[in-house]
Formats: sequence, structure tokens, C-alpha cells
Amino acid sequence: MTATVTTNVTELPESRVRVAAQVAPEEVDRRMQQAARELGRQMKIPGFRKGKVPPPVVIRRLGREAVLDEALRTALSSWYVDAIDASGITPVGEPEFKVEELPADGMPLAFTIEIGVRPRAMLGTYKGLEVGRREPVADEQAIDSELERLRDRLATLETVERPAQHGDHVVIDYVGTIDGEPFAGGDGRDQLLELGSGRLIPGFEEQLLGAAAGDERTVEVTFPEDYGEERLAGQAAQFAVTVTEVKEKRLPELDDELATEAAGLDTLAELREDIRKRLLEADEHAIEHEFEQAVVDAAAEQAELELPEAVVHARAHELVEELLTSLQRQGIKPESYLKFAGKTEHELAHEAEPEAAGQLRREAVIEAIVEAEGLDPSEEELLEALTRSAERAKTTPEKVLERLRSRGGLARVRADVAARQAVELLVREAKPITVEQAQAREKLWTPEKRLTRSPPATGEGGPGRLWTPGR
Repeated sequence: MTATVTTNVTELPESRVRVAAQVAPEEVDRRMQQAARELGRQMKIPGFRKGKVPPPVVIRRLGREAVLDEALRTALSSWYVDAIDASGITPVGEPEFKVEELPADGMPLAFTIEIGVRPRAMLGTYKGLEVGRREPVADEQAIDSELERLRDRLATLETVERPAQHGDHVVIDYVGTIDGEPFAGGDGRDQLLELGSGRLIPGFEEQLLGAAAGDERTVEVTFPEDYGEERLAGQAAQFAVTVTEVKEKRLPELDDELATEAAGLDTLAELREDIRKRLLEADEHAIEHEFEQAVVDAAAEQAELELPEAVVHARAHELVEELLTSLQRQGIKPESYLKFAGKTEHELAHEAEPEAAGQLRREAVIEAIVEAEGLDPSEEELLEALTRSAERAKTTPEKVLERLRSRGGLARVRADVAARQAVELLVREAKPITVEQAQAREKLWTPEKRLTRSPPATGEGGPGRLWTPGR
């Protein structure tokens, strides 16, 4: 629990809680003084240099309530985080936030938060579950595809004296105009373009098919409505294009020379074997992830918990927000993505509800296993988990741990590590069976059994549900 914010949690129906929080008087005063200093930098008061008005003078001039309002505006978000951390809950969805009356001098600030929380699960069988696990594969078709990618990567471009075809590269000079006027960024010289790559504005590349070296073409296109530069979005443009060269892609022969150039090996057979080993290794990693997910899903299906519709819908909205934020980091505007998808955020959230429900179920079961097994990571385990973060920050795990401890963020890291340990326990205790065995046993179920979805629990060592990786 943080030193500045104390909380009391009351459980409400439908997986919601009310968090009653109090901010210590000294923390309220500290934030008020901070707000007063910021306001004082903007004030001009006779007898004081600009930007140097002391906090007490600011408070007297503006009034305590006005300065406190400003302090709350900047501090409430951090106090909210402190309250959530102190309460030990996992929030889902948007909070209902209410500040009680402003406190008198020397009194704590009280506020309440009502919010959805991750449901609690009643565990069923979670040890000894039989789960289908496939064997790694690297078939000849996959090896051939990888060889073709190698050939494409090592391909050369050779100038040809013929009209350009799909897949050829052309070297072009171009000047673009809108309503007869050139525009910034609309011209280029000696640009290499692969016809069919889809790199340029839709319709541009297609109009250069059949052009030979020395040909001049007028290419007419319309910039997409969601084009990155708003000044060009939706605009009709003309490009005067001169083709200076046509180049054909030449792939290397599939022989021992390719093996030497691509991987420093002597023969094509050695290259194929090398590719096979790498594909098998990659597939083994994929299988480990699949199996882990299947084991967690199996344990989740054995558990009992209620998933209120409102909480599931709130988590679905969080998933959509995460997607849109991720796309925005890649330069894709949320409104452009929604237009392309032809859906609203609400519609996307509705579609994401099954994923949200599964995510909540898995998280609840993992949390319940942490409690049931008494998983409490040691400091050494925490340090090990922080090693990668420390390396990225070019510091030591000990310093990262100390920083987290001082900022009140250690509880979240501890919870993450404990959750990881719970998943490792599930996988360690699971009994892998072949996918064929799992599928064969699945066919033995009756409709009535399918409706129950799992047999009665018979203790942690009892028989478990049979699962395949795809379920």
C-alpha cells in the first residue's frame, strides 16, 4: 500500500467494486504548493519578480479553493493509479470517479472509484490435464518455399530492351501536378519501381505496363481519402512519367552455387537440410506457445466463474483501444482504419467480446492458481525477471527493482512473475498426448457431455478434459 493514498474496497454485484480512497493531508498540501508555484510563474504581482511569486502569496491572492482545484486537476490521475495499486484490484473498463467535498486545511482528500474488476474463479481440475501436442514439421513444400525466398533475395536486375511486364522493375523520372500546378514531394528522378509491388498510389503502376525505355506516359490517379498527407487526400493528380530503363528480375539457379552464396554451404542438399533444421526449431517454439495456451484454456474450462456482460464488453473495448493505439504508433489513423474496416469502434468491440471473455477467464484462473499454490516470487526471481528490462535500460536489475519499489510499482511486477510461475506449473503438470489421440477421444463425446463441457472434478489428480491446440 502506498504511503500517500489509503483505500477500503467494497465488493458490489456484477464483478464491480467501490474503492474509498483517502489522500494524506501532507500529500494534498505538497500538491497545493506545487500548483501554487506553477501558477506563480505566470503571475505579475507588484513587489515580486515575474515568475517568482511565492506559493503563500499565490494562495492568498487566488484563494485556497482555486489553487486546490488546480492541484486536483494535475494530481488526480496519479492518485487514481495509487488507489488502484493500493487496493490490489485488476480494473476492467472506465471508472466512475467522484471526489467528495474539498478538504479543509490539514485534512485528507476523500474520493471514490466504482469500476469493474476481473472476476474471481473457483478452480476445478488444473493438474494432470491431458492436452494434445503436435509434433514439429518441416515438409518439402515449406522447404521449397524458403528456397524460393532465398532465390528472390539473391535475384539480380538486368536491363532488357522490351516493354515492361508485371514483376519487372522500371527506372523513372516523374513530375506530378494538381490542377496543372506542381506540388511539393510530387517529383523524382531515377526512381526504381517494381511493377505490381503496390508501393505507389493505386492505379499508378498499372499505367506503366507495356512502357519501354524512352517512353513518356501521363499517369492519372486520385490520392486515397485516407492518404497520409491531408493536403493531398482525395485529390486528382497527373504525373508526367519518363521511363529510362526496364529491368528484369533474374533468379539464381537452384544449385550448389546458391547454397554457397546463401549460406556458405557446399551443396544444395546441405542447404535444404539446414533450412529443415531451422524450420523445425521455429515450429518447436510455436508448438510450445500453442501447448501452453491449450493447457491454460483447459484449466480455464474446468473452472467455474461468472462473466458479467458489462465486464466482458468493457474488456472488449479495451482490446479495441489497444489495437487502435498500436496502429496509430505505426502511422495509421484510427479513423482511417475504421473506415477501411467499415465498422465503428462499438461494432469492433462487439466482435471482440468472445476474445475478451476468454482472456478474462484465463486471467482469473491463473490468479486463482497463484492463490491456491501460494506463489510468491522471491527477490532473486524478481531480479531474474527484470534482467532483460535492465539490459535495455543499460542498468542493473537491482537498480530497476529499487526504482520500482520506491515508486510503488513492485506489486505489479510481483503479480506478473507469479502469473508466469502459475502458467509454468500448469504446463509442467500437464500430460501431453498426440493430437490424433485427443481428436479420437473427442469423437467419443455425446451431445449431453458437450453441453456440460467438462466432467465432474475429482480432485487435482483426477481425469481432466481432453484438448487439442486449436480449441
